Amino acid sequence: MTTTRRLGRSGIEVSAIGMGCWAIGGPLWGDGGQPFGWGEVDDAESIRTIHAALDAGVTLFDTASNYGAGHSERVLGRALAGRRDRVVIATKFGNRSDEATRQWIDTDASPAYAVRSLEESLRRLGTDHVDLYQLHINDLPVPAALDLVDTLEDLVTQGKIGAYGWSTDHPDSAEAFAAAGPHCAAIQHDQSLLADNAAMLAVCDGHDLASLNRGPLAMGLLTGSTRAVGADDVRGRAPEWLVWFTDGRPTPQWAARVEQVRAALTADGRTLAQGALGWLLARSPRTVPIPGARTVAQATENFATLALGPLGDDAFAEVERLLADLRPAHAG
Repeated sequence: MTTTRRLGRSGIEVSAIGMGCWAIGGPLWGDGGQPFGWGEVDDAESIRTIHAALDAGVTLFDTASNYGAGHSERVLGRALAGRRDRVVIATKFGNRSDEATRQWIDTDASPAYAVRSLEESLRRLGTDHVDLYQLHINDLPVPAALDLVDTLEDLVTQGKIGAYGWSTDHPDSAEAFAAAGPHCAAIQHDQSLLADNAAMLAVCDGHDLASLNRGPLAMGLLTGSTRAVGADDVRGRAPEWLVWFTDGRPTPQWAARVEQVRAALTADGRTLAQGALGWLLARSPRTVPIPGARTVAQATENFATLALGPLGDDAFAEVERLLADLRPAHAG
């Protein structure tokens, strides 16, 4: 069974499922006390979790400069010390935050900040290069994104990044960005069986890009968990875009849809989460889900999907039948 995929036109080979490192960053706060993190974390357990992911065959780790105001990068760097040559590191830029106060400040899409943010990320990660460097402002106007391309190409030439991409849910934005520079290799976007962005996958096909799937488990909804989350968790005070949770609990209508597809996803003995990740692997040869994990148990469950592989054709078709016309529309 193939357990690796290609990171678009970069040619970089990565595990077919990566580990998202947002949750291990710990708290981050926005304006008005809005939580942007996943609550308090145990760094020692986070490091054990990263090692468990490595043991399961994960080679791609996705983080960002503002996850925990840089804390995620620091923890990832510690966990990968002595193992850097075994992994592919993806990070992001564009959000400024204060590491001392864990406070988000604002966004900065200037080329100068892209260079400065990279240097700061490299220090926190303890490495001399990142393999994939991603713009982290979803709704940035296309002209401002295109202003970054020459700088990003220069960073590739210098060997400080291997390739670059954009974390955006807008297919038109992704298409313009991919067409502007030869080393654009990936688009990171919201993608799960509950939120299928077919237009973005078509852009990835057209430009030979990897589709990095953030939110592959719908922020935990597709794990079947029903426990309430705390006020320091982004799901506890969900922003407008986070439809899966209301007041810290799964939104009833979306929880009901998960129950509709549970049997199809678990028919071959998978857990619900493994079925949801298997659906993504079956959706397209370009998809690379990046579920988060902050405990060894979560890593063990999620990344066992590498051995299980894509969901079978019959189960995939059944999920599609059950969810027809029920998914939210993506902005385009």
